[in-house]
Amino acid sequence: MKEYLEYHRLIVGTLQTNCYIVYDNKTKECYIIDPGAEGEKIISFIREKKLKPIGIINTHGHIDHIGANRKIKKEFNIPLMIHSKDGSFLTGKQNLFFSFFLNSQSSPPADLFIEEGQKLRIGDCFLEVIHTPGHTPGSISLKSNGFVISGDTLFAGGVGRTDLPGGSWELLLKSIKTKLFSLPEDLIVLPGHGDLTTIKEEKEKNPFVRDY
Repeated sequence: MKEYLEYHRLIVGTLQTNCYIVYDNKTKECYIIDPGAEGEKIISFIREKKLKPIGIINTHGHIDHIGANRKIKKEFNIPLMIHSKDGSFLTGKQNLFFSFFLNSQSSPPADLFIEEGQKLRIGDCFLEVIHTPGHTPGSISLKSNGFVISGDTLFAGGVGRTDLPGGSWELLLKSIKTKLFSLPEDLIVLPGHGDLTTIKEEKEKNPFVRDY
């Protein structure tokens, strides 16, 4: 019998970022993915469910996905992970302007860099790292049985913007068409903002990808 991870979506911050708590029901271990803001809200959910955080994962380094890194890391004393190509976003100047307006905390540096093909264990299951650059150079998606967390690469009916530093429309399209669209069509897509969707739905109807 296949083991499946559970997930819970918390919508946080001014930009309505989807923070995902992915957990194993048997061990109660969990990863906190993209804690963009409202650290107390995230902590309260974890305490309420009696989960055991084992790491923070950022799908990319924009401020609306990392704004509560510091608070969460301090609360649970767990490692912070991001792709190496987005490591500089955590401590560099890229986010200073936006952090002021979004009232976000600066992030501590990464403890670990995660790369393409790496499998992060939770209980008897894994989150597989898929490097999906385009929105940022180090954008990643995270796949498990039944779902894929796409960060700001792929949305329901949309795609990530590429007009910010490090963005590339060509790389974004390549990431979506060769990596995400090669996944099973019934896979649920958990995007960085907005509603959930499926690979099949986006392959058939996403206007930003269909015509390219």
